[in-house]
Amino acid sequence: MVMTQNLTKLVFATQNKNKLTEVKNMLEGSGIELLGIEGEFNPEETGGTFEENAFIKAYEAARITGLPALGDDSGLVVDALGGRPGVFSSRYEKTDEKRINRLLEELKDVGPGKRSAGFVCSMVIVSPEGKKLFAVTRTCRGEIAFSPSGSHGFGYDPVFYLPGKNATMAELTMKEKNSISHRGKALRKTVAWLVSGGND
Repeated sequence: MVMTQNLTKLVFATQNKNKLTEVKNMLEGSGIELLGIEGEFNPEETGGTFEENAFIKAYEAARITGLPALGDDSGLVVDALGGRPGVFSSRYEKTDEKRINRLLEELKDVGPGKRSAGFVCSMVIVSPEGKKLFAVTRTCRGEIAFSPSGSHGFGYDPVFYLPGKNATMAELTMKEKNSISHRGKALRKTVAWLVSGGND
């Protein structure tokens, strides 16, 4: 069993400040300290799944820092596009705006009711010795809007429409987003594992 006291301080294997802020916000009050990566950090994401890429990032962060590391890989899976952009979500184009524009262009002939999609997030914890201690994958289902709306969030949030909320992800507050998002679901499972002392 992995004891909790060894996992009260972790390094988050990302240089995405938006992700770091989002996850730190969800960890408030948990007793778990999350550190960011200092300096250059850009491991090559060669995995074919979100979990494989999360492991690659966590493994590299753990190796560099000597601390347990939390790796996260997430992306957008669009049914009408055969699952694209998938693991290439952040590499689809060079900026969020260009990524959204490309997505909408590729879906321009896809009508209402056929634009279903899911945000997927995998989280992996890796020990300083390089052992995978924990992994979880969670999803949030919605559909792709016809145009961006909202100023919160990041990435594809402005075009990820949630019928149950009658809003895009970017129109939700951080608290609302965290309560339903793929990352929020994955992190709650991860935190539950951490506070249980590493018991599944």
